[in-house]
Amino acid sequence: MMKRFVSMSLLLGVCVAAWGQSPSSWPDLTQQQTYTPHRASSTDPTGANQDFRTVGPGATATVLDVDGPGTIAHIWFTIADNEPYNLKRIVLRMYWDGETSPSVEAPIGDFFGLGLGEYHTWQSEMLSVGNDKSLNCFFPMPFASHARITVTNEGNQPINALYYNIDYRTYSHPLSRDTLYFHAEYQQAQPNRGWTNNWKTNQDALVNDKTNSDGQGNYVWMEAKGHGQYVGVTMSVLQNQDMWWGEGDDMFFIDGAKTPQIIGTGTEDYFLGAWDFGGRPFSYQLYGAPVVGAELAGSRSSVYRFHLAQPIPFQKSFKATIEHGNANHRSDNFYSVAYWYQADPHEPLPPLPPVEQRLPALQPAGGPGNSGAGVH
Repeated sequence: MMKRFVSMSLLLGVCVAAWGQSPSSWPDLTQQQTYTPHRASSTDPTGANQDFRTVGPGATATVLDVDGPGTIAHIWFTIADNEPYNLKRIVLRMYWDGETSPSVEAPIGDFFGLGLGEYHTWQSEMLSVGNDKSLNCFFPMPFASHARITVTNEGNQPINALYYNIDYRTYSHPLSRDTLYFHAEYQQAQPNRGWTNNWKTNQDALVNDKTNSDGQGNYVWMEAKGHGQYVGVTMSVLQNQDMWWGEGDDMFFIDGAKTPQIIGTGTEDYFLGAWDFGGRPFSYQLYGAPVVGAELAGSRSSVYRFHLAQPIPFQKSFKATIEHGNANHRSDNFYSVAYWYQADPHEPLPPLPPVEQRLPALQPAGGPGNSGAGVH
């Protein structure tokens, strides 16, 4: 019994050393905490029960605007909005320490892993969507002097009710000078234009024997300059073509490398499944595929992976990518948000596509299940 206790204690110590706090980045519950807890919420200031905000078309609601030093520990939203694909039309932004360029910018659905613009429940260590339509984030988000979070309605109809609770803590001491800041970047390709549509199966020699050693044409999850560490990605896929969409390898380029230092064996393998996910959804703490569609044009899938056990560090620059089909032969739609921590200042995030271009839509791409003029 003692031997088992020592081994588990050693494992816990390794995890604590690797992540910097506890394995889940939570405070040590055995030690008295000295921070001051706070909550920013949509509670009715009169004490009545109208505990929400309305946000008109084109309007922005500031849901957090506080001074530090501090750390955001948890974010919860739920939204009542009748407009189709409102999760793609509402934009979430976060700013640290007075910056004018956001460190986080994404459609609110995509940020919470709902990149298809529709709700589904799923669970992970850092993000989850519970019943009914509850959006939760547990990424720790430190700020030295100031934090601001906004929600912008880019739709044509009002958000009838925006509910939120944001739990954060402030400290009586400054943050460590080497503190890294939370970042998240939205990307999409509608479609990922493949280099050919002259194929019948993913195993055709034309595509199966094609090589891709430098990631040319890969779908890019995120790029950053500076020093920090990549911690994961959520991604959603709308198939424009038949058969398995995941014939593609993940590739990571660290500190300006021209060839990937880390390369995988297939899309489902990166997301820690296997064999096309077996056609069945699953959702675990660090990885999953909570939506798994049939291997047909028009099908939808959603996947995620978090590198909490081993974030990928970089000192100068970083690029995270994945192929869309072997050597990028497929032309499906990808929508993703990558998550990482880095020292600020950061490079400006790529601008969001116009709202109408963010809405998932089948594309004429040719290939199996797609005539080129439209999907059958």
